[in-house]
Amino acid sequence: MNGVLTITWKEMKGFMMRPAFYVICFFLTLLFSYSFSISLFQFVQMAGAMGMHPGMGGGQQQANIHYMVFLKQLSMLNLLMIFAVPALTMKLFSEEKKMHTFDLLLTAPVTSFQIVLGKFLAAALAILFIVFLSMIYPLSTALFVENMKWGPLLISYLGLFLVGLVYVAMNLFCSSLTESILISFFMSVILNVSLWFIGMGVEIVDSQTARQVFEHISLNSHLSGLVEGTIRSQGIVFILSAVGLFLFLCERIVESHRWRSS
Repeated sequence: MNGVLTITWKEMKGFMMRPAFYVICFFLTLLFSYSFSISLFQFVQMAGAMGMHPGMGGGQQQANIHYMVFLKQLSMLNLLMIFAVPALTMKLFSEEKKMHTFDLLLTAPVTSFQIVLGKFLAAALAILFIVFLSMIYPLSTALFVENMKWGPLLISYLGLFLVGLVYVAMNLFCSSLTESILISFFMSVILNVSLWFIGMGVEIVDSQTARQVFEHISLNSHLSGLVEGTIRSQGIVFILSAVGLFLFLCERIVESHRWRSS
Protein backbone atom coordinates (compact mmCIF):
# COMPACT_ATOMS: atom_id res chain seq x y z
CA MET A 1 0.00 0.00 0.00
CA ASN A 2 2.92 2.33 0.67
CA GLY A 3 4.01 1.88 -2.94
CA VAL A 4 0.57 2.93 -4.20
CA LEU A 5 0.53 6.03 -1.99
CA THR A 6 4.07 6.95 -3.04
CA ILE A 7 3.17 6.79 -6.74
CA THR A 8 -0.10 8.65 -6.11
CA TRP A 9 1.73 11.44 -4.29
CA LYS A 10 4.41 11.60 -7.00
CA GLU A 11 1.80 11.96 -9.75
CA MET A 12 -0.23 14.46 -7.74
CA LYS A 13 2.87 16.63 -7.34
CA GLY A 14 3.37 16.29 -11.09
CA PHE A 15 -0.15 17.62 -11.70
CA MET A 16 0.34 20.51 -9.29
CA MET A 17 3.68 21.49 -10.80
CA ARG A 18 2.44 21.53 -14.40
CA PRO A 19 1.03 24.83 -15.66
CA ALA A 20 -1.21 22.80 -17.98
CA PHE A 21 -3.32 21.65 -15.01
CA TYR A 22 -4.03 25.21 -13.94
CA VAL A 23 -4.70 26.30 -17.53
CA ILE A 24 -7.23 23.47 -17.91
CA CYS A 25 -8.93 24.39 -14.63
CA PHE A 26 -8.99 28.07 -15.63
CA PHE A 27 -10.71 27.43 -18.96
CA LEU A 28 -13.11 24.94 -17.38
CA THR A 29 -14.06 27.55 -14.79
CA LEU A 30 -14.73 30.11 -17.53
CA LEU A 31 -16.97 27.67 -19.39
CA PHE A 32 -18.76 26.60 -16.19
CA SER A 33 -19.36 30.25 -15.29
CA TYR A 34 -20.75 31.11 -18.71
CA SER A 35 -22.94 28.02 -18.97
CA PHE A 36 -24.36 28.28 -15.46
CA SER A 37 -25.02 32.02 -15.73
CA ILE A 38 -26.97 31.58 -18.97
CA SER A 39 -29.00 28.66 -17.57
CA LEU A 40 -29.74 30.47 -14.33
CA PHE A 41 -30.76 33.65 -16.15
CA GLN A 42 -33.15 31.68 -18.37
CA PHE A 43 -34.59 29.92 -15.32
CA VAL A 44 -35.17 33.19 -13.45
CA GLN A 45 -36.89 34.65 -16.50
CA MET A 46 -39.17 31.63 -16.83
CA ALA A 47 -39.85 31.56 -13.09
CA GLY A 48 -40.82 35.23 -13.23
CA ALA A 49 -43.12 34.59 -16.17
CA MET A 50 -44.86 31.82 -14.21
CA GLY A 51 -45.29 34.04 -11.16
CA MET A 52 -42.66 32.25 -9.08
CA HIS A 53 -39.94 33.98 -7.10
CA PRO A 54 -36.34 32.79 -6.44
CA GLY A 55 -36.99 32.69 -2.69
CA MET A 56 -39.78 30.14 -2.94
CA GLY A 57 -39.00 26.65 -1.70
CA GLY A 58 -41.74 24.77 -3.53
CA GLY A 59 -41.08 21.34 -4.90
CA GLN A 60 -42.08 22.48 -8.41
CA GLN A 61 -39.39 25.17 -8.43
CA GLN A 62 -36.74 22.79 -7.10
CA ALA A 63 -37.66 20.23 -9.74
CA ASN A 64 -37.43 22.90 -12.42
CA ILE A 65 -34.10 24.26 -11.22
CA HIS A 66 -32.68 20.74 -11.13
CA TYR A 67 -33.70 19.97 -14.71
CA MET A 68 -33.33 23.45 -16.22
CA VAL A 69 -30.12 24.59 -14.53
CA PHE A 70 -28.28 21.78 -12.75
CA LEU A 71 -28.66 19.17 -15.51
CA LYS A 72 -27.28 21.63 -18.07
CA GLN A 73 -24.27 22.14 -15.81
CA LEU A 74 -23.86 18.38 -15.52
CA SER A 75 -24.07 17.98 -19.30
CA MET A 76 -21.41 20.66 -19.72
CA LEU A 77 -19.20 18.90 -17.16
CA ASN A 78 -19.53 15.57 -18.95
CA LEU A 79 -18.75 17.12 -22.34
CA LEU A 80 -15.67 18.88 -21.00
CA MET A 81 -14.40 15.77 -19.19
CA ILE A 82 -14.35 13.91 -22.51
CA PHE A 83 -11.44 16.19 -23.49
CA ALA A 84 -10.07 17.25 -20.08
CA VAL A 85 -9.42 13.73 -18.78
CA PRO A 86 -7.28 12.74 -21.81
CA ALA A 87 -5.35 15.99 -21.42
CA LEU A 88 -4.56 15.07 -17.81
CA THR A 89 -3.84 11.37 -18.28
CA MET A 90 -2.04 11.33 -21.63
CA LYS A 91 1.38 11.81 -19.99
CA LEU A 92 1.02 9.34 -17.12
CA PHE A 93 2.61 6.47 -19.03
CA SER A 94 3.47 7.91 -22.46
CA GLU A 95 5.79 10.58 -21.12
CA GLU A 96 7.62 8.12 -18.87
CA LYS A 97 8.17 5.84 -21.85
CA LYS A 98 9.36 8.72 -23.99
CA MET A 99 11.73 9.97 -21.26
CA HIS A 100 12.94 6.40 -20.60
CA THR A 101 11.99 6.63 -16.91
CA PHE A 102 9.39 3.88 -17.27
CA ASP A 103 12.04 1.16 -17.13
CA LEU A 104 13.34 2.65 -13.88
CA LEU A 105 9.81 2.58 -12.46
CA LEU A 106 9.53 -1.10 -13.35
CA THR A 107 12.64 -1.87 -11.31
CA ALA A 108 11.14 -0.28 -8.19
CA PRO A 109 9.86 -2.63 -5.45
CA VAL A 110 6.22 -2.24 -6.52
CA THR A 111 3.92 -4.50 -8.52
CA SER A 112 2.45 -3.57 -11.88
CA PHE A 113 -0.99 -3.23 -10.29
CA GLN A 114 0.37 -0.83 -7.67
CA ILE A 115 1.85 1.32 -10.44
CA VAL A 116 -1.46 1.42 -12.30
CA LEU A 117 -3.51 1.98 -9.16
CA GLY A 118 -1.25 4.78 -7.94
CA LYS A 119 -1.50 6.65 -11.23
CA PHE A 120 -5.24 6.02 -11.38
CA LEU A 121 -5.82 7.44 -7.89
CA ALA A 122 -3.80 10.56 -8.69
CA ALA A 123 -5.84 11.21 -11.84
CA ALA A 124 -9.06 10.43 -9.94
CA LEU A 125 -8.21 13.10 -7.36
CA ALA A 126 -7.57 15.59 -10.15
CA ILE A 127 -10.98 14.76 -11.67
CA LEU A 128 -12.59 15.09 -8.24
CA PHE A 129 -11.24 18.63 -8.06
CA ILE A 130 -12.70 19.44 -11.49
CA VAL A 131 -16.07 17.99 -10.43
CA PHE A 132 -15.92 20.15 -7.30
CA LEU A 133 -15.25 23.23 -9.43
CA SER A 134 -18.43 22.54 -11.37
CA MET A 135 -20.38 21.82 -8.20
CA ILE A 136 -19.59 25.20 -6.65
CA TYR A 137 -22.14 26.88 -8.92
CA PRO A 138 -25.19 24.77 -7.97
CA LEU A 139 -24.15 25.01 -4.32
CA SER A 140 -24.26 28.79 -4.59
CA THR A 141 -27.98 28.62 -5.37
CA ALA A 142 -28.59 27.60 -1.74
CA LEU A 143 -28.42 31.34 -0.99
CA PHE A 144 -31.60 31.87 -3.03
CA VAL A 145 -33.59 28.63 -2.73
CA GLU A 146 -35.06 27.77 0.66
CA ASN A 147 -35.22 24.17 1.92
CA MET A 148 -33.29 22.94 -1.06
CA LYS A 149 -33.18 19.18 -1.53
CA TRP A 150 -29.53 18.24 -1.81
CA GLY A 151 -30.02 14.51 -2.44
CA PRO A 152 -30.67 14.62 -6.22
CA LEU A 153 -27.87 17.14 -6.77
CA LEU A 154 -25.28 15.15 -4.80
CA ILE A 155 -26.30 11.87 -6.46
CA SER A 156 -26.06 13.52 -9.89
CA TYR A 157 -22.52 14.70 -9.22
CA LEU A 158 -21.63 11.29 -7.81
CA GLY A 159 -22.75 9.81 -11.12
CA LEU A 160 -20.61 12.26 -13.11
CA PHE A 161 -17.59 11.52 -10.90
CA LEU A 162 -18.06 7.79 -11.51
CA VAL A 163 -18.20 8.47 -15.25
CA GLY A 164 -15.00 10.46 -14.81
CA LEU A 165 -13.42 7.39 -13.24
CA VAL A 166 -14.37 5.37 -16.32
CA TYR A 167 -12.69 8.01 -18.50
CA VAL A 168 -9.58 7.90 -16.30
CA ALA A 169 -9.32 4.11 -16.46
CA MET A 170 -9.80 4.03 -20.26
CA ASN A 171 -7.43 6.91 -20.91
CA LEU A 172 -4.79 5.44 -18.59
CA PHE A 173 -4.99 2.28 -20.67
CA CYS A 174 -4.52 4.33 -23.86
CA SER A 175 -1.50 6.07 -22.34
CA SER A 176 0.07 2.70 -21.55
CA LEU A 177 -0.14 1.63 -25.20
CA THR A 178 2.12 4.26 -26.78
CA GLU A 179 5.09 6.54 -26.27
CA SER A 180 3.42 9.36 -28.17
CA ILE A 181 1.51 11.83 -26.01
CA LEU A 182 -0.57 13.05 -28.97
CA ILE A 183 -1.54 9.54 -30.01
CA SER A 184 -2.51 8.80 -26.42
CA PHE A 185 -4.68 11.95 -26.32
CA PHE A 186 -6.52 11.26 -29.58
CA MET A 187 -7.05 7.58 -28.77
CA SER A 188 -8.50 8.60 -25.42
CA VAL A 189 -10.86 11.17 -26.92
CA ILE A 190 -12.08 8.70 -29.55
CA LEU A 191 -12.67 6.05 -26.90
CA ASN A 192 -14.50 8.52 -24.65
CA VAL A 193 -16.75 9.71 -27.47
CA SER A 194 -17.44 6.19 -28.78
CA LEU A 195 -18.60 5.19 -25.31
CA TRP A 196 -21.69 7.38 -25.76
CA PHE A 197 -22.53 5.99 -29.21
CA ILE A 198 -22.96 2.46 -27.91
CA GLY A 199 -26.40 3.36 -26.58
CA MET A 200 -27.52 4.27 -30.11
CA GLY A 201 -27.59 0.57 -30.87
CA VAL A 202 -30.86 0.35 -28.93
CA GLU A 203 -32.57 2.40 -31.63
CA ILE A 204 -30.92 0.55 -34.52
CA VAL A 205 -31.41 -3.15 -33.74
CA ASP A 206 -34.78 -4.90 -33.92
CA SER A 207 -34.05 -7.91 -31.72
CA GLN A 208 -35.31 -7.60 -28.16
CA THR A 209 -32.29 -9.51 -26.87
CA ALA A 210 -29.90 -7.20 -28.72
CA ARG A 211 -31.76 -4.19 -27.32
CA GLN A 212 -31.31 -5.48 -23.79
CA VAL A 213 -27.60 -6.06 -24.41
CA PHE A 214 -27.08 -2.53 -25.74
CA GLU A 215 -29.07 -1.07 -22.84
CA HIS A 216 -26.92 -2.98 -20.38
CA ILE A 217 -23.61 -1.84 -21.88
CA SER A 218 -24.81 1.73 -22.53
CA LEU A 219 -23.20 4.16 -20.12
CA ASN A 220 -25.91 6.70 -20.90
CA SER A 221 -28.70 4.42 -19.66
CA HIS A 222 -26.86 3.75 -16.39
CA LEU A 223 -26.00 7.41 -15.87
CA SER A 224 -29.52 8.68 -16.55
CA GLY A 225 -30.85 7.30 -13.26
CA LEU A 226 -28.03 8.86 -11.25
CA VAL A 227 -28.43 12.22 -12.96
CA GLU A 228 -32.12 12.20 -12.06
CA GLY A 229 -31.20 11.58 -8.43
CA THR A 230 -31.83 7.82 -8.28
CA ILE A 231 -29.18 5.29 -7.26
CA ARG A 232 -29.48 2.01 -9.14
CA SER A 233 -27.27 -0.85 -8.04
CA GLN A 234 -26.85 -2.26 -11.55
CA GLY A 235 -25.61 1.11 -12.79
CA ILE A 236 -23.01 1.38 -10.03
CA VAL A 237 -21.89 -2.21 -10.63
CA PHE A 238 -21.57 -1.63 -14.38
CA ILE A 239 -19.51 1.55 -13.98
CA LEU A 240 -17.18 0.01 -11.39
CA SER A 241 -16.84 -3.10 -13.57
CA ALA A 242 -15.81 -0.93 -16.53
CA VAL A 243 -13.21 0.79 -14.35
CA GLY A 244 -11.90 -2.57 -13.14
CA LEU A 245 -11.73 -3.96 -16.68
CA PHE A 246 -9.59 -1.13 -18.07
CA LEU A 247 -7.36 -1.08 -14.98
CA PHE A 248 -6.81 -4.81 -15.47
CA LEU A 249 -5.97 -4.30 -19.16
CA CYS A 250 -3.58 -1.50 -18.24
CA GLU A 251 -1.93 -3.68 -15.61
CA ARG A 252 -1.43 -6.41 -18.24
CA ILE A 253 0.29 -3.91 -20.55
CA VAL A 254 2.59 -2.74 -17.76
CA GLU A 255 3.36 -6.32 -16.75
CA SER A 256 4.22 -7.23 -20.35
CA HIS A 257 6.72 -4.35 -20.41
CA ARG A 258 8.19 -5.65 -17.16
CA TRP A 259 8.73 -9.10 -18.65
CA ARG A 260 10.24 -7.74 -21.87
CA SER A 261 12.67 -5.49 -19.97
CA SER A 262 13.79 -8.23 -17.59
